[in-house]
Amino acid sequence: MIKETIAESDQRMKSTIQALEEDLSTIRTGRASPALVEHMPVDYYGAPTPLMQLASISVPEARVLMIKPFDPSTIKTIEKAILASELGLTPNNDGKVIRLNLPMLTEQRRKDLVKLVHNRLEEARVSARNIRRDVIKDLKEFEKEKLISEDDLKHAENELQKLTDKTIELIDAVGAKKEKEIMEV
Repeated sequence: MIKETIAESDQRMKSTIQALEEDLSTIRTGRASPALVEHMPVDYYGAPTPLMQLASISVPEARVLMIKPFDPSTIKTIEKAILASELGLTPNNDGKVIRLNLPMLTEQRRKDLVKLVHNRLEEARVSARNIRRDVIKDLKEFEKEKLISEDDLKHAENELQKLTDKTIELIDAVGAKKEKEIMEV
């Protein structure tokens, strides 16, 4: 019972790291990457739809993203979504494709992006700690119902703390990598 609970919390913590990596991929660095706009919601017939379902996204040059809608009538809607996003980019459209030119990041913008990364990292750390808290609550409930002993509870708490520490180290490593990417000129 304890092993299953710990294994489930390990899986939840891994999904926290995966969600963080996906979230950080949308934060702009010096290079163009389709991940910047893939999951951007676009209002398509009243429903928010990820951009990657409405268009092909490519990188023809190092600082240019090219978005080619499958349905040319969605160009205006995609442009509106890009302008409304926090990317701060102005789309150029020639009637068939949208081009996004990524300018060089200023030092101030890099620092702002690093702050944003730190906020997202803290959210991920809090998520990992919340998972730990919930599992400890469940384990204490097991002990109260006499399903596990007090020694089993202490051992499981120690194991869970080690798992949480390892997860937080991984979160910090992901953050350091992204920060290095952002600060690279």
